[in-house]
Amino acid sequence: MVLPLVKLGTLALKTFSKPIATRLKKQAGLHPKFRSFIISIAQANHRLTTTVQRRIYGHATDVEIRPLNEEKAIQAASDLIGEIFIFVVAGAAVIFEVHRSARSEARKEELRKREMEAIMRREEDLAKEVEFVKLKMVELEKLAKERGLSGVFHFGRTHSEAEQPAKAT
Repeated sequence: MVLPLVKLGTLALKTFSKPIATRLKKQAGLHPKFRSFIISIAQANHRLTTTVQRRIYGHATDVEIRPLNEEKAIQAASDLIGEIFIFVVAGAAVIFEVHRSARSEARKEELRKREMEAIMRREEDLAKEVEFVKLKMVELEKLAKERGLSGVFHFGRTHSEAEQPAKAT
């Protein structure tokens, strides 16, 4: 019951994070300091991706890479910020789920450990009882050998007690 609700909550969190990411993208281009910051991030990202692509395709990497114009840089950075935000939210949801699952497994393991300890204690108690019964059996066998067969049937009496009722008749 709890697991589907957690999964549904995670999905809702991801869904609600998309409009927030869109809002961040819109606001990113409006503030001057943040605008210059994201333009520099977008240009660095553009240089990195272009260099990596050129290496993959076997082209020369020592050529000058033309920077993006300001609008494309803002759009690219805004998209990057939106994607990073959604990725962070999804990553946090996954980490939360893994942590919750680990706690659940730890509780189950602790319960299994307690059950195993109870079984081991019960086994030890039973082993002691078996040992006690064996000792009693040895004592009974010893008494039976001492008194003969009649000693077994008149357990707990001495020979003189068993003979007294016979003499009274």
